[in-house]
Amino acid sequence: MIEVENLSKVYVDTPAVDDVTFFVPEGQVLGFLGPNGAGKTTAMRMLTTFLRPTAGTITVAGVNADDDPVGLRRNIGYLPENAPLYPEMRVDEFLRFRSDIEEVPHRYQRVRVDDVVDRCLLGEVRRQVIGTLSKGYRQRVGLAGALIHQPPVLILDEPTVGLDPNQIIRIRELLIELGRDHTVLLSTHILPEVETVCDRVLIINKGRIVADGTPDGLRSRMAGRPTLDVVFKDAPEDRALDALEALPGILGVRALGDGRFCLECDGAGEPQESIFRLAVDSGWPLLEMSPGKASLEEVFVRLTTDEQACPAEEV
Repeated sequence: MIEVENLSKVYVDTPAVDDVTFFVPEGQVLGFLGPNGAGKTTAMRMLTTFLRPTAGTITVAGVNADDDPVGLRRNIGYLPENAPLYPEMRVDEFLRFRSDIEEVPHRYQRVRVDDVVDRCLLGEVRRQVIGTLSKGYRQRVGLAGALIHQPPVLILDEPTVGLDPNQIIRIRELLIELGRDHTVLLSTHILPEVETVCDRVLIINKGRIVADGTPDGLRSRMAGRPTLDVVFKDAPEDRALDALEALPGILGVRALGDGRFCLECDGAGEPQESIFRLAVDSGWPLLEMSPGKASLEEVFVRLTTDEQACPAEEV
């Protein structure tokens, strides 16, 4: 559905996007991640034809950006980080205006406006002037505008910025729902959002792709040595730390507070029995012992600071 081949954008002698290639199939939600200045926004602007690439090709829903940029735009619903709105318009007026711009047939416009108002939780403010709305509501109006023409592809830049926790949960549910009928490219800095919503993650750093795969796949590849997460009840932290470090097969221990410890293991043995006996002998009830797993945040930090590439995963 989205095909990008050897995409580059160079400003003077500095590449903002450097030879990027990826494919997003129909019905997939792709998390597009990277630190500030990594090239995400530049890439999205090229995907939506707002910015012309220095080199490379872009095809969306079978339409090539060079051959038919206007036709390509018809296939995309785009929500930039700062939604372009008309503050003097009422929400209903703006959405009807967007439906005209996107060439929605007049006989369907009322149905489409009602649908996106409902989906984006705008019922309470649909007749309110946009300029009087909070940032969270304005963001949802922008999302509704991106959905109004039922495009096959959605490109969303920080769609939950400015929303309260309840609104974030509802919009995340909407994104999951949209992923069943649309191809979604989602840029966000909220990594738990990526794990909740996205089928696949693409990480870009300094203009180049450094990782491509499912969240679970990336965590497994970057895990390094095996770890165990252990939780004791009523265990003095210093004593428990020393006792755990002394166990065979344990290379290091981190105290996480509230009786929680992360143990780095050598992988040669199974220290679970030793940990259980330590808990019994010391009188510290063992509340939890489970294999550790690298968080997506740890993966992101390693890939965007150490510049270690992670091989792409088949999707």
